[in-house]
Amino acid sequence: MVRIIPMASTIRPSLSSLATTRFGGGISMVNSSRRFNSLHFGSTVGSQSQHLGLKGCKFFRQEGNNKQATTIVSMTQGSTATTQENALEWVKTDQRRMLHVVYRVGDLDRTIKFYTECLGMKLLRKRDIPEERYTNAFLGYGPEDSHFVIELTYNYGVDKYDIGSAFGHFGIAVDDVAKTVDLIKAKGGTVTREPGPVKGGKSIIAFVEDPDGYKFELIERGPTPEPLCQVMLRVGDLDRSITFYEKAFGMELLRRRDNPEYKYTIAMMGYGPEDKSAVLELTYNYGVTEYDKGNAYAQIAIGTDDVYKTAEAVKLFGGKITREPGPLPGISTKITACLDPDGWKTVFVDNIDFVKELE
Repeated sequence: MVRIIPMASTIRPSLSSLATTRFGGGISMVNSSRRFNSLHFGSTVGSQSQHLGLKGCKFFRQEGNNKQATTIVSMTQGSTATTQENALEWVKTDQRRMLHVVYRVGDLDRTIKFYTECLGMKLLRKRDIPEERYTNAFLGYGPEDSHFVIELTYNYGVDKYDIGSAFGHFGIAVDDVAKTVDLIKAKGGTVTREPGPVKGGKSIIAFVEDPDGYKFELIERGPTPEPLCQVMLRVGDLDRSITFYEKAFGMELLRRRDNPEYKYTIAMMGYGPEDKSAVLELTYNYGVTEYDKGNAYAQIAIGTDDVYKTAEAVKLFGGKITREPGPLPGISTKITACLDPDGWKTVFVDNIDFVKELE
């Protein structure tokens, strides 16, 4: 599944974690109509662009270089707009789900013990790859084919990582926050925020830390099919991030809350309501545009019906492709990896291939 190399902060190719192969830059204006015609979006755009291209050549012969340049730019802008519309329509209908979140830990057995005994998770599976010098463990509150889970990675001989200032916390919904906190204390866990109402609200929360220093927000909530319910990441431009995740990832803005007293704004993004599915909590702190990401947190994996269309949509709406779409070496699982405008990494995994991997 995953190998994470701490010195380079990279992840070896696998279902959920991949080595960066190249960065997909901006789309060339001159050849964009040809590129999109060869892929999935806007099949009628190609023929229209070819027709306009012939007109462009005619203008060049009759009126010179300036007229040709104007015609080509106009042609490309039109085809790109049409392609974006097709991409938006497809992204909204794609069957997407947050699959798992990946990060590094310094002592796998210690972390598994804390998550199972203190947080009530189950060890779903564990895989050791001695020739690659790493071990994976998957933990959560239900099977991977229907629940959002955690993928831990231990690299042989590495016992500490830098979490940085960009990663925020994970969220877990519990029936009784105070009771959960008492249990964690009894097991020797660290409580960094005692149970009580959230600032500016009524929800009862508490914060605890795992043995590696990752923060978990305990949220008092009734029965839910998805107890592992949040991943909080800090961003430098909230409006930019909301637009990107809506258009490129097909997420819905579930709610947005500004807290001027404490100088931050949050946006909840996801593929379903907060009480029934895992969501991404984006946090903007007033005046802060950049953060240190460290080398501990890795990425989120999301299921998709088509990694090729997904990669094109990401490119269209400002993301960077770090692993071109296609099957992983040695197996048939198709994936693609990308960075959002803040540099947060996401891996998209073919839905059918993912289920086969679990069999």
